[in-house]
Amino acid sequence: MIDDELLRYSRQILLPQFGIEGQERLRGARVLIAGLGGLGSPAAMYLAASGVGRLFLADFDAVDLSNLQRQILHTSERIGMSKADSAKIALKALNPTVELITVKPSLTQQRLPQLLAQVDLVMDCCDNFPTRFVLNAACSAAGIPLVSGAAIRTEGQVAAFSGQVGDPCYRCLYPDEGSIDETCAAQGVLAPVVGIIGSIQATEAIKILTGIGTPLYGRLLLLDAAAMEWRSLRLLVDPDCPVCAAKR
Repeated sequence: MIDDELLRYSRQILLPQFGIEGQERLRGARVLIAGLGGLGSPAAMYLAASGVGRLFLADFDAVDLSNLQRQILHTSERIGMSKADSAKIALKALNPTVELITVKPSLTQQRLPQLLAQVDLVMDCCDNFPTRFVLNAACSAAGIPLVSGAAIRTEGQVAAFSGQVGDPCYRCLYPDEGSIDETCAAQGVLAPVVGIIGSIQATEAIKILTGIGTPLYGRLLLLDAAAMEWRSLRLLVDPDCPVCAAKR
């Protein structure tokens, strides 16, 4: 590790459980970030700043004025630009040592296996159930960890799924698609709430990639920001889960 890297990452290298070994693991890690909006913005920024070696930036949408209240990767000057390209500009400025690969087509069941063969972990920063379900199924099939976040109004949640046999998956938590009106566009969202949840997602990803701490595997962390209260719930395996039951 060169002197510039030692200085850039010195504050986390100082952590006894992290050290240079943890930093080397991050440098060798490859992460897919699915969604570069309110959740994906802080998640991507912290993963890039922390020194994850390669980030796949996936989003088919373009930057809109209504995004800027909470999607801090993007700027007024980049309205109309693809979010993947806008994110690449922001992250390159933040840490030029990280390799950034844009993924602009939709993440489909057909495309994901090839993409997941190139990564160690997936960040679910999406805003719709169909994409979340496709990501979960692909991660479960590939045995790749999935870190999922969601936020709406003044509420948020985070969970991590190992992708391993015997552990719950996202479909164990949500067997059915939610209401189509349960979106930020329909319900609204307080800007810092997505920042909190996205930051926790990044923390969980770094823990999993470096082996420090205890990941949120099998747990759901819930935030009520209006009361600033947290709850943690244990997730159970659904014996009839359409995704992971066949693996058991």
